[in-house]
Amino acid sequence: MSETNDKFLTLKLSTGDVKIRLRPDLAPKHVEQISRLADEGFYDGLTFHRVIDGFMAQGGCPDGTGMGGAGNHVDAEFSEESHQRGICSMARSQNPNSASSQFFICFDDASFLDRQYTVWGEVVSGMDAVDALPKGEPPANPGVIESASVSG
Repeated sequence: MSETNDKFLTLKLSTGDVKIRLRPDLAPKHVEQISRLADEGFYDGLTFHRVIDGFMAQGGCPDGTGMGGAGNHVDAEFSEESHQRGICSMARSQNPNSASSQFFICFDDASFLDRQYTVWGEVVSGMDAVDALPKGEPPANPGVIESASVSG
C-alpha cells in the first residue's frame, strides 16, 4: 500500500461505487487535473469505452470513442509504481505528454506498462464494481460513471 494520503476520488458507477486513493506523491499534476475535472462534473455521465478482461477498464473520453479529452494535456509523471490490480493510470496517445482526461484501472498485472504511463491512484474499495463493468472495445452497453467526486 502507498504512503498515507487522505484524498480520495469516488466514482459512482452503474455497477457500484469505487473509492480511489489519490497519489500526489507520484503524480501531482495528474491528481490536480483529475480532481479539477471531477469537481467540474466533467466525468459525470461518461462511459468505460474500452474494457478488456484480464487487462484494464478505460474511461474518461467525452465522446466515448477513446479519441477525446478535456482540451489540455498533462506532461508525463512516470514513476516506479507498478501497474498491478487496482492501480489507476492515465491513458495517452503515442506522445508521452498527451494525457488529458482518459484513465484506466488495471484488472491484473500490467507491469509491461511500468514507467510508460502515469500512475495517479489506487483502488481501496469497490474493485468488484470495476470487475463488473461490461467488456468490449467498446462494450455493447458500456458501464457509466454516474458521478465523480473528490473528498478528504
